Amino acid sequence: MSELTNSQCAALTELRHQLHAHPELSGEEIRTAGRIALALEEAGADHLYEGLGGHGVAASFAGPEDGPTVLIRCELDGLPIEEISDLPYRSAAPGKGHLCGHDGHMAIVMGVAKLLARRPKRGRVILLFQPAEETGQGAATVIADPRWPALRPDFAFAFHNVPGRRLGEIGLRTGPACCASRGVKVQLVGKSSHAAEPQNGLSPAAAMARLMGDLETLGMGGVRDGDFRLSTLTHARLGAPTFGIAPGEGELRVTLRSSTDDGIAQMVKGADAAIADARGALTVETSFCDIFQATLNHLDAIALARAAAEICGNLIQEMDTPQSWSEDFGQFGLDGAKSAIVFLGAGENHPQLHNPDYDFPDDLIAPGAKLMRAIIALLLD
Repeated sequence: MSELTNSQCAALTELRHQLHAHPELSGEEIRTAGRIALALEEAGADHLYEGLGGHGVAASFAGPEDGPTVLIRCELDGLPIEEISDLPYRSAAPGKGHLCGHDGHMAIVMGVAKLLARRPKRGRVILLFQPAEETGQGAATVIADPRWPALRPDFAFAFHNVPGRRLGEIGLRTGPACCASRGVKVQLVGKSSHAAEPQNGLSPAAAMARLMGDLETLGMGGVRDGDFRLSTLTHARLGAPTFGIAPGEGELRVTLRSSTDDGIAQMVKGADAAIADARGALTVETSFCDIFQATLNHLDAIALARAAAEICGNLIQEMDTPQSWSEDFGQFGLDGAKSAIVFLGAGENHPQLHNPDYDFPDDLIAPGAKLMRAIIALLLD
């Protein structure tokens, strides 16, 4: 079985630290993409595709015989969160950080590139470093790229680290694996007035207060079963930060989340009704952002991942419920690939995703690369 050498692991760890120190947000991953493209060239990729769907980078590794195409995907982008740590490689970009582990995911897939120095016997492997996952736009823009039909896979695999689970444990689930979600932005406009004469204006304060309650009741969480719904108020702003002006405008942002796309559709209908009830004489504009469809794992793809985990000797956790967070990886399944995302335990006491003190565990790089290469071997060796 292919495994990384100690020197390769050291080089991948150094790469991960370099990426961690220089995070770039969704749609801005120019420097990161350039660093990845250089590393893929050094790894001996057969073909390199840059600027894919924005700043995406893909590399192909082909075997000598015809066979299926297998995609392994990771993410390029960081988060707009200030990192709080004393790490020597902490983020050098104020207000930005690799606090979801995409730097580690890139290191794992680069490890797969190193393991593909021994090509598969047949078929083709596409390693995709996808842009803009955090906004839910990257997978769709990659698929819309005119070069995509030449890369379209038969099987697609992705992974995500999960703090709170034993390091290296593999979480598997057939069917819904990550929830659907979308952000709802509500802008309310009335008319400002002197704070001493609020009757001469039209304040959105009462409508906002009502909406904050009504929107949150669209989903109160609970067990992540087929009817799981969660509505989370993420931002509220009313007027200007003064004492002499009664507010004339405000904004609310809420994230709707469900284990199914149908559940999201029902929540959107509920949000529309709540907003209409609160409108009154106000001018109200509603827009949707960060739209993620539910990620569904194909039975055949998850069976391959399970077999690979058994070969690698990983602890396996069969998951009863999907992750509550969202992933745009599901787009590759909708595009026709038999796809699956698997979950890599990042440590039981590890800081959580999007925490300001999160850092990807370097000890997960080698087993992650080994697992992905094992999946490839089952299909192409």
